[in-house]
Amino acid sequence: MVSFTRKTLTEKAVFEGPGLHSGAPTKVTVHPAEGGIVFRKAGSSWQAIPENVTDSSRCTRLGEVSTIEHLVSAFAGLGVTDAVVEVEGDELPAMDGCAFAFCEAMSPLTEIGTATVTGPFERVFYHEGDVKIAIGNGDGHWRYEFECGERWPGSQHFEFRFTDDYKRQVAPARTFAFEEELPMIKKSGLGKGLDEKSAFVIGGSSYVHETRFPDEPARHKMLDLIGDLYLSGVPPQFLNVVAQRSGHRTNVEAAKKLREHVAFS
Repeated sequence: MVSFTRKTLTEKAVFEGPGLHSGAPTKVTVHPAEGGIVFRKAGSSWQAIPENVTDSSRCTRLGEVSTIEHLVSAFAGLGVTDAVVEVEGDELPAMDGCAFAFCEAMSPLTEIGTATVTGPFERVFYHEGDVKIAIGNGDGHWRYEFECGERWPGSQHFEFRFTDDYKRQVAPARTFAFEEELPMIKKSGLGKGLDEKSAFVIGGSSYVHETRFPDEPARHKMLDLIGDLYLSGVPPQFLNVVAQRSGHRTNVEAAKKLREHVAFS
């Protein structure tokens, strides 16, 4: 059993811009609150738990709100445990294609009490084909293994400890696509809210656009993993996690398994 400090925003934070995939105007207001993390839209609300995820194909959709993973990752990185996210639109704004702008606007935080989490009672594994996620009690040591096989850039491994600076090391890592995926992305009407500053393309032998980190793909995959697993409610600094080739769907499935192996009070 470990205790942690519950935190919320000191004042509301407002984010506006085109939706990451739809490109449609959207506005999000994050309010200080108690009662966990809740997303609200047009009179409906959804607790931010994996059981309320309704789609995880190209992003993580909670209830009727898409692309929540970057904001929830920022919550995890900052230690936000309680907030109401009011959404006007169908998804969250693209912002900078990452979590940095969310982090910038939500500091400082306010402490609102303590809570405890017991578990996970045993090591949690999710294994599907070449996707592997291993979760256990720990001190916040996370590792993501981005594997492309024979395709460039081959293998990238990024390790992060939650005693380090999430805001500088993880939050700025942007979303990306492989060059060969672009026709399908365009045909499917995805990524309309992104541009060369908020996303980058991985070419056949190099990055098509300038990157913020040499291993930015692995860092962004870590950003997504942190957001998706935080739906379990377990503060990431109490876990050790290793993931290989995982995406939103498998991350969410792992979050469900993790949630079954813990108890909160």
